[in-house]
Amino acid sequence: MIIRTAVVEDVTNIVRLLANDKLGMQREDFQEPIPTKYIDAFNKIDTDPNQELIVAESSDLGEVIGTLQLTFIPYLTYQGGVRAQIEAVRIREDQRGKGIGEQLFLWAINRAKERGAHLLQLTTDKKRPDALRFYEKLGFVASHEGMKIHFK
Repeated sequence: MIIRTAVVEDVTNIVRLLANDKLGMQREDFQEPIPTKYIDAFNKIDTDPNQELIVAESSDLGEVIGTLQLTFIPYLTYQGGVRAQIEAVRIREDQRGKGIGEQLFLWAINRAKERGAHLLQLTTDKKRPDALRFYEKLGFVASHEGMKIHFK
């Protein structure tokens, strides 16, 4: 498996991954050709030095089989620290259970350390109990309550 920074040619496969679950089907607009809003979003991510959109590519298949986005948030607390955040984690359905997610997370943990982050955080939807168990197995602790307001 190769873990690398995503390129614009990966966007269709990334959106396919994001849309391929119960929650993703409700919020993504996967179609081919991919809507330009996704290409526009990719370009914003790609030019922001605090964003890293990452893919896992199968060495055998030469296809994108996983993704996550890693964000670095500089702030004043922790004496001007940097917090890293993982979002949009997906592993292709036929590739789950093969250790790909764990390898991707170990890569992200090391990358956060390389970039000087003092912590790595994520949120997970309460409707994804398997994901919660996976994150706990990797050492993440549910130490805070997350809250959101969705804007339409």
